[in-house]
Amino acid sequence: MEFNPIDIFLHLDIYLAQLVDSYGIWVYAILFAVIFCETGLVVTPFLPGDSLLFVAGTIAATGGMELPVLIVCLMTAAILGDSCNYFIGRFIGEKLFANPQSKIFRRDYLERTHAFYARHGGKTVTMARFVPIVRTFAPFVAGVGVMPYFRFLTFSVFGTVLWVGGLTTLGYLFGNVEFIKKNLSVVLIGIVALSFMPACIEYLRARLATVGRE
Repeated sequence: MEFNPIDIFLHLDIYLAQLVDSYGIWVYAILFAVIFCETGLVVTPFLPGDSLLFVAGTIAATGGMELPVLIVCLMTAAILGDSCNYFIGRFIGEKLFANPQSKIFRRDYLERTHAFYARHGGKTVTMARFVPIVRTFAPFVAGVGVMPYFRFLTFSVFGTVLWVGGLTTLGYLFGNVEFIKKNLSVVLIGIVALSFMPACIEYLRARLATVGRE
């Protein structure tokens, strides 16, 4: 059976509901793995993050999953993923991005996150939770830059509580409102668009600053 990534995103609620029906309690392990990889491995920034949390919350509201268990599971995955990414960056980060022509370890992603750090400092780790791609690279760059681990962990935990707790709870409270249920694909696209806004604003500011210096 072939899967269309766009179709999976637009109907994430259906696919996740099918996983719950098929695997029961093991769906927590599946969600754990997705969030861990999305936050912990620099090669998987394309995995669903914000939208997955929201949809998981909506399914918890129908009784498919237990909200407290879901939140603890996903928070643990995100914190461990961040720490894994941090140590990968700390020990082998520069080597992975040494080739500017690499299609997997793209330097533009790394440079975008560097720019985010330059503007926002250590709180980038917290803020990055809400920015796709930057979310995956922020802990990696923190490791490359040898940010003290416990300082990094503090920002990571705080950001995780806001990100996981906020989006799953929003999904739990509002995901099954009739209007949202009928327009969920539009809502998910809106969530992703809002998530990308900080990175877009940062890019535009950098471009305007460059033009101003020319």
